[in-house]
Amino acid sequence: MFACRLPLWRLSATCKSWQLGHFLPGDSCQMLGIKGINTTVGQDQQAGMKEKQVLEDLEMHLARRETEALFQEQPETGNQYLEDTLLRSYLKTHLPLKVLEEVHQDLERFGNRLVSKIQPLSWECELNPPVFQQYGAWGQRVDHIHTCSAWKRMKEISAEEGLIAEAYEKRYSNWSRLYQAVKLYLFSSSSGGFSCPLAMTDGAAKVIESLGSPGSLKNAFDRLTSRDPEKFWTSGQWMTERRGGSDVANGTETVARKQPDGTYRLYGFKWFTSAADSDVTLTLARIADAEGQCTQGSRGLSLFFLRVRDEEGKLNGIQVQRLKDKLGTRQMATAELWLQGAKAELISAEGRGVAAISSMLNITRIHNVIAAVASMRRMISLSRDYACKRVAFGKLLKDHPLHMQTIARMEVQVRGAFLLLMEIVRLLGLAETNLASEQEQLLLRLLVPVAKLYTGKQASAVAVEVMESFGGQGYMEDTGLPVILRDTLVLSIWEGTTNILSLDVLRSLARSQGQVMAVFLSTVQKKLELASGTAELSPAVQRTREAIGSLRQFLAATGSEQALTMELAARDFSYSLARIYTGKATLQ
Repeated sequence: MFACRLPLWRLSATCKSWQLGHFLPGDSCQMLGIKGINTTVGQDQQAGMKEKQVLEDLEMHLARRETEALFQEQPETGNQYLEDTLLRSYLKTHLPLKVLEEVHQDLERFGNRLVSKIQPLSWECELNPPVFQQYGAWGQRVDHIHTCSAWKRMKEISAEEGLIAEAYEKRYSNWSRLYQAVKLYLFSSSSGGFSCPLAMTDGAAKVIESLGSPGSLKNAFDRLTSRDPEKFWTSGQWMTERRGGSDVANGTETVARKQPDGTYRLYGFKWFTSAADSDVTLTLARIADAEGQCTQGSRGLSLFFLRVRDEEGKLNGIQVQRLKDKLGTRQMATAELWLQGAKAELISAEGRGVAAISSMLNITRIHNVIAAVASMRRMISLSRDYACKRVAFGKLLKDHPLHMQTIARMEVQVRGAFLLLMEIVRLLGLAETNLASEQEQLLLRLLVPVAKLYTGKQASAVAVEVMESFGGQGYMEDTGLPVILRDTLVLSIWEGTTNILSLDVLRSLARSQGQVMAVFLSTVQKKLELASGTAELSPAVQRTREAIGSLRQFLAATGSEQALTMELAARDFSYSLARIYTGKATLQ
């Protein structure tokens, strides 16, 4: 117990009632909660007893106050690149030596910047979410979305670090996409939600590149991939309307009317537009014919590019109805928008909008995987650090076997997810530089939805488990841990729910007439053959082979079954693919 042995005259600064060892007539020391003490100058003996009681009460009060200031030591992480041994080992194993030397220096520098500069901005974005101002002081409609200075700074940092540019400059040929993914992986959990607009920006750039970067879009492409903060643009992706998101073929009601100058005016309601403060966006709409009729279904959808604001900074035929009140990703402005004659440019062939935007969806799904793996790594890193500081039942948490077993199991999850992510971006890099074989392209087509659906589920499960590892403190809002949990929950919803993506997996199998499944099994089998010679890996190799055997039996049994059987099994089937391929990836 903390003891205060000062004479009473030294306590006058603490309690104004004390004056040279005596209380003033009729006074009391309410700060200590002492009542009924009323002394005069002549009552020395009584005063002495009272003073002793006051001292004892004061000692207890100060001891309690001191104890209340002793909380658990805060978990921290350092340079996320230098501390991620799996990441560094992967890069050392796979990157050409010259490329590795260059990116190592940049990633170490970036890791230091994340700790010292970017992470504080992330928390500022959380504390200062966007605010919608619909009207000005004098009643005029302004529809202005105010974002904090930290959010604006995140945009500048994204340009400075080349978080989009890196993939399109192709400085490292087929390794450029993987290098970009690594930087995004490090940035994601410190981005204050800015990784979401970056995903859509990357996707928009990919669409424009796939269209051959036509002259009218060259300026947009250059800005979307710029390293200059003054020129850098971000893009939205306005697809979700009132009928929902995934069923765009039947849910898109927005109409495009052609103008004499060849441009279009869009009319409709976009129910969920992420990063509503972006500079540009891609969106789907139905082109109306001369009679005002539109083709329904996916064949009636075309893809459009539009600027959110005109050259004068005014909204381009857009009205903001409201900002969404979301469970998570509160740092980012998500809005409901009315398009009331928004000027737009048709960038796909008429009726080919879904096909044109598919490359964007592929990229944003990969970004979803990046965010999922990054959040898991962040949470586990904090939990491990806390285990080295927190004492419970007489020893550190790290010395409790059950606690460490729990963390170890989560570590296995995140390591497998990380290696799955690296495999996908490696294949994407090969495809973007025309170095991918037909088999590798088929594998990429399958693995993207598989990885997205699986890691999206993993991320929220790991986040919940990590919160529990902190005990009650993990439930406290100001620790920042609930923020990470809330933000992970969107990862299984955005860019296709688990069920939607499971059906997408089945479509990839059907369209390839079984080729993609043959490639998948062959790739895993080759890895197992290489690993079978290592005694330490024998148990893992055996379990993976058993899983493949079960998968083959399932495929054989359902080969002649109705489509309903496969649909009912789609989710479990996709999980099996993810687990098998993750198991293959971990056989190093």
